[in-house]
Amino acid sequence: MARRTSRYVCQDCGSVTAKWGGRCDSCGAWNSITEESASVTPPGAIQSSDGRRFEFDTLHGQSQSIDRTIVGIPELDRVCGGGLVPGSVLLVGGDPGIGKSTLLLQTVAALGNGGVSCAYLSGEEAVDQVRMRAKRLNLADAPVRLAAVTDVRDILATLEAGQPIQVVIVDSIQTMFVDTLESAPGTVAQVRAAAQSFIRFAKQTGAVVVLVGHVTKEGQIAGPRVLEHMVDTVLYFEGERGHQFRILRAVKNRFGPTDEIGVFEMTDAGLAEVANPSALFLTERTSAISGTAVYAGIEGTRPVLIEIQALVSASALATPRRAVVGWDASRLAMLVAVLEARCGLSLFGNDIYLNVAGGLRISEPGADLAVASALVSSHLGSAVPDASVFFGEVGLSGDVRPVSQADNRLSESAKLGFSQAITPPGKVRKAHDINIVQVDRLIELVDMLQPTETNVEAARRQHG
Repeated sequence: MARRTSRYVCQDCGSVTAKWGGRCDSCGAWNSITEESASVTPPGAIQSSDGRRFEFDTLHGQSQSIDRTIVGIPELDRVCGGGLVPGSVLLVGGDPGIGKSTLLLQTVAALGNGGVSCAYLSGEEAVDQVRMRAKRLNLADAPVRLAAVTDVRDILATLEAGQPIQVVIVDSIQTMFVDTLESAPGTVAQVRAAAQSFIRFAKQTGAVVVLVGHVTKEGQIAGPRVLEHMVDTVLYFEGERGHQFRILRAVKNRFGPTDEIGVFEMTDAGLAEVANPSALFLTERTSAISGTAVYAGIEGTRPVLIEIQALVSASALATPRRAVVGWDASRLAMLVAVLEARCGLSLFGNDIYLNVAGGLRISEPGADLAVASALVSSHLGSAVPDASVFFGEVGLSGDVRPVSQADNRLSESAKLGFSQAITPPGKVRKAHDINIVQVDRLIELVDMLQPTETNVEAARRQHG
């Protein structure tokens, strides 16, 4: 017979310990261990003879074709791989106030207007509060079933008893609770049990379930890490508070490409799609300014042009400051070391500030050459060649290495009016009328950006 006992569970990583501690030994988080009640089943209680036998299938068997449900929001459909797959479970995470609930309310409204039966279950807001947001977004007339409820047993009983629901939004999974567990909502056990119940419902009925997840201060989805492994798709909603742009990024997708992005703009009427993000990110760009370079990147399957801004200035501190927004700080340190050791530039004694314009976060190594161009340009006080784009990975030896999808990057650059591309060596297709300058070593880029009379005059006008 099962007996009741207590255990101590880390709410960040889910590790279990026998006693309470201020710091988790597994993930290092402080004050994340809480006491939970657990039912312990004696070893050997489950025997193989208790199970029910099943038949195996083969890979070449007959399968029913699955048609995706088109949302009607092209940016969201792109990130999901062409629409929502029936029976799938999606997990959407993002910082508080970034627009997760707004995006999902617009999603169910678009689906409902298209004839898809939808339900929006809110565990954080009352029904009147959700209606107020829908009225502000001009979505009050959409045929969406709305409820403010947190009991998973009541939710599943209602969904299974009524008219079949095709899309269910759960906002958020941390507020849901299973009454068979004694732990509080939001704990590891409750989040895992509630998510498993919704996943089982989705697989049995063919409904699409979208779970909203809170994030920690590190930007990771709160709760057990196994939650991201349980669902079919994980989407992160990114953006800076000071920018109107929002990036929806797929970090896991069993039915489509990963690292695909959708770009939205936050307006008074909700989230508006951005069909051409490259043009939007470069709207306020000014030519002939030192410390800026345009990076031709790839986000998922989409080429995107982004402005990289750098400022290198003399430091009055014993330890010079390094501030990075939108890029990896450790990769910046590596690039500064390469410029210092391989190209003879003296950067270690300077404060260095790096910013990716538009609030986008870049993780692709192909941005190395653009970042190096911005750093060298700011340090030397000379602007990069006009109407130029950069892409390429920089090695520790100072060599410039090729990156994937060079033709797509060049085509997007030519489409937006850029006339020159500084790229790694390699065979590329002639893209329109764009001039391709290939650099084999980083020192060649430094020589290219050495101040000339024209660059010095442009810098003088820049600083008055």
